[in-house]
Amino acid sequence: MSVVAGAKMQEEMNNIPLADDDPQAIIHDDTENAEISDAMMRGRSLDSIPSTFTNDLSQRVDSVKEENLKLRSENQVLGQYIENLMSASSVFQSTSPKTKKK
Repeated sequence: MSVVAGAKMQEEMNNIPLADDDPQAIIHDDTENAEISDAMMRGRSLDSIPSTFTNDLSQRVDSVKEENLKLRSENQVLGQYIENLMSASSVFQSTSPKTKKK
């Protein structure tokens, strides 16, 4: 994911209105209502649903960060390998300019 896409996603997540901020907010989402009713039937409190979501999201962010670090490290190793191959190959050696004969 590019930095721009990551920043855009973060901005979108920060701009999501929270129901706690607006007491008149009504969310018409059948899947959310089903989750809430399932949670109530299982005896979980409504407060556990948002914390579970944030915990899951936090774990996902951590795993993406780890994957990002791994990929950056692999890219660095590959970059060094390519540089070594290029320096060992005569195709990529710099040539000195030929002097003009008079």
